[in-house]
Amino acid sequence: MTLTTRPRGTNDVGPGEIELWHQLEEKIRQVCAAYGYQELRTPLFEHTELFQRGIGEATDIVEKEMYTFLDRGERSLTLRPEGTAPVVRAFLEHNLGGGALPVKLYYYGPMFRYERPQAGRYRQFTQFGFEALGSQDPLLDVEAIMLPLELYKACGLSGFEVEINSIGCPSCRPSYRQELVEYFEPRVDQLCSSCRSRLHRNPLRLLDCKVESCQAVLAGAPRMEAHLCSECADHFAQVLAYLDELGVAYRLNHRLVRGFDYYTKTVFEVTSSELGAQNAIGAGGRYDGLVEELGGKATPAVGFAVGVERLLLALEGQGKLQVQQEGPRAYLVHFGGATKRKAAQVAYFLRGKGMWAELDYLDRSIKAQMKAANRLGSRYVLIFGEEELSRNRLIVRNMQDGQEQELDLEDLERLAYILGECGK
Repeated sequence: MTLTTRPRGTNDVGPGEIELWHQLEEKIRQVCAAYGYQELRTPLFEHTELFQRGIGEATDIVEKEMYTFLDRGERSLTLRPEGTAPVVRAFLEHNLGGGALPVKLYYYGPMFRYERPQAGRYRQFTQFGFEALGSQDPLLDVEAIMLPLELYKACGLSGFEVEINSIGCPSCRPSYRQELVEYFEPRVDQLCSSCRSRLHRNPLRLLDCKVESCQAVLAGAPRMEAHLCSECADHFAQVLAYLDELGVAYRLNHRLVRGFDYYTKTVFEVTSSELGAQNAIGAGGRYDGLVEELGGKATPAVGFAVGVERLLLALEGQGKLQVQQEGPRAYLVHFGGATKRKAAQVAYFLRGKGMWAELDYLDRSIKAQMKAANRLGSRYVLIFGEEELSRNRLIVRNMQDGQEQELDLEDLERLAYILGECGK
């Protein structure tokens, strides 16, 4: 370890790349506004029990991936590994369900999981997600699929696919769990160590295993559809009917489950052909029991989340969200002394108008300052010469065509107008 090396699984996002993030963030805000979702910001860390109870003790995240620590008061806290449980906690703490329903919230920010870093996956990663709480309408499930698709389309992304399934509810899932256990027990020697440990605690997670030896065993595993109760079967049929009516293409994936215990009924995943084997660019589903599990009254809910780095990787693979490099509106060249002081006054005036204005802070020669203006791609150069300053004038040079004009230093509004016109 050195002081100039970032921790494994983290990333720096700097100039030339951060602009892509800004573009994506703006599109997220626009799409969420169109669907009526409002932003909620929750703490970076929460009480550990929130995730243990919300996500599930037998999940990989709780067992292996959470960053958990004791504070000075010996309280167990955890850096948030996902966004849904904190949103539900805030929903309950602030009685957000006391008004009009459903409550529509979205979040955007860093999450933390101790997992093996790979392309687009970090131990500190950024997640965008949204939650709709207070309605069990199947149309809201469809909206949870439509919103991210609208976002992807707004970004210009193509080649994505929706996979969908129903994993039932606490009423009908136990019989399916039992059938899975009965199917896998005679084949336990063919399972990987993770699947063997999950067999009796969370057998649905075996359906999600990517280990090749387990894939062969999974081929003959029973399906959930035969166990769905009438309510779950009707709900899922309505979801699919709405998707058909709205022209949303999807693929039924009977092995699709989610890594969190709180999911019920509809689950879905969006994949991209740009990401190889680990091709997910977002997933979600319904979680009708989580609010009650965390201490509230029974409240149906549905949501979605996407790793921003994964989405950006897919977008970059298709050449979308390209950075548009723009230089300063003006670079102010001075000769030091009084000319530097006047250049500083004009620079602050232009910045107050929202224009990027640069000037020399290294007392370089005029030639070096002009080179700096060229390197930055400045549209104009403002020259504060001693002779011009004695006449209360400055020289404005258009760096595109080389034309120059003199302006009165008392007429800075005129200067701002000229520079503003070049930005159109």
